[in-house]
Amino acid sequence: MQKSVSLKIIVSLVIILLPSILDSCNRRGESRFRDVDNLKPQRITNLELIHQKGILRVVTEFNSISYFIYRGQPMGFQYEMLQELANHMDLQLEVNVCNDLDQNFLNLEEGNVDLIAMNLTVTSERKKKVDFTVPFLQTRQVLVQRKPQRWEDMNKKQLESSLIRNQLDLTNKTVFVQSGSVYALRLSSLSNEIGGGIEIREVQLESEQLVQRVAMGEIDYAICDENVGLVNQLYFPQLDVGTAISFPQNVAWAVHPQSDSLKAEIDSWLSNCRKTSKYAILYNKYFKNRHSFRSIHSEYYTLGSGKISSFDEIIKRESERIGWDWRLMASMIYQESRFNPEAESWAGAYGLMQLMPNTAKNYGITRTSPPSAHIRAGASFIKWLDDRFIDEIDNQDERIKFVLASYNIGYGHIQDARRLAERYEDDPNVWHGSVEEWLLKKADPKYYTDQVVKYGYARGIETFNFVKEVIDRYEHYKNIVNSDVIAEWRPIEEIHLGSSQ
Repeated sequence: MQKSVSLKIIVSLVIILLPSILDSCNRRGESRFRDVDNLKPQRITNLELIHQKGILRVVTEFNSISYFIYRGQPMGFQYEMLQELANHMDLQLEVNVCNDLDQNFLNLEEGNVDLIAMNLTVTSERKKKVDFTVPFLQTRQVLVQRKPQRWEDMNKKQLESSLIRNQLDLTNKTVFVQSGSVYALRLSSLSNEIGGGIEIREVQLESEQLVQRVAMGEIDYAICDENVGLVNQLYFPQLDVGTAISFPQNVAWAVHPQSDSLKAEIDSWLSNCRKTSKYAILYNKYFKNRHSFRSIHSEYYTLGSGKISSFDEIIKRESERIGWDWRLMASMIYQESRFNPEAESWAGAYGLMQLMPNTAKNYGITRTSPPSAHIRAGASFIKWLDDRFIDEIDNQDERIKFVLASYNIGYGHIQDARRLAERYEDDPNVWHGSVEEWLLKKADPKYYTDQVVKYGYARGIETFNFVKEVIDRYEHYKNIVNSDVIAEWRPIEEIHLGSSQ
């Protein structure tokens, strides 16, 4: 009887307490799972990854509008737009150049670049593999043809009758287009619309290069965007670009389909940028300014001439003597003197290489010495500096930065910065993020009075900027001045890839 009563009491207690026990278990379970959920790593957007790296990687095309070197400086509509974008995003701009459209789309797909910054026509086919930004231009595809001989003596009616204005007249004509571009697709559609007969030749040449081939008489017809054609017509008045073969089309940049956050950032910036006077000035500079376009087509227009300056041959010879890339030395000379042999600084440095009087005297140089002697003396001084570091800094790319810095501010100050780096447990053989920071601190009494410092105060910001700007410009020179870009003029037959009807 007693056991029965006890059992009843226990059962009653369980029944009373069970809801509380279950509720407690549920709360603990819910809390545990919520905590686990909170611990799950949040998805990092591509824009956040770009900001973590601090670099915006872009690929663009090289031509007289988008990106080129003129008088030693990188220029171009795309380049200046990209520089504005990178400044807005507080990122360093890394420019790659490639005129192969298929390769550029592949590099975007594989994550090798963040943005294709070219005059890309927005099409439904391309939308299947990339996302386009908001358009920044509108243009049409036009036929590029040559005016007849003695066209200057013709009246308007005579000239018009000698040119193709009716698209039906393209029947049995051979038209060259850039491989991978939208031009071949449009021409193919046009050929079908008029009953066939247009022979389409796709070649691995950028559309502006094809325009120039028409101007020189090597080929008769090509296709390009109207804005490109109009700009080139300023330099090649024998060209006609007045026959449209398409309706107006949007032109934009392209990002990876999974780059939503980057696209949103660029779209917002582009939408605002297009409303500004700065954009209008930039557009007019590259698309409407006749004087600018004629000026860049000179010996100082690197893409056309392969030259950086009028001193290239001397720079090449002296760079080879000391084992330097001549484009690096050219970038350095530009930074020092803008290739002006008469340049003189407030501190008394003079000539192309801006040697200080005592250094110049050591190498037998005066203000009246010829440019070749100045470049030779500067190269010899570079070699002397390089020899000072060669046993301590094995990495050549790093050593170059130390040589540039020493050339600018003096070997002693750089050694001070290296000793400070070592004292405070930084790497004395690494420039970026280490020695450059300690050089900047040599303007602070706390550091320039340190016992390891032998040469006292130094204003390091100029040297900090000097090294950065020389290296940045050198990268631009490497982009443009190389065998792939400045190539020997090859007959179109050697470049031909295929044809379609």
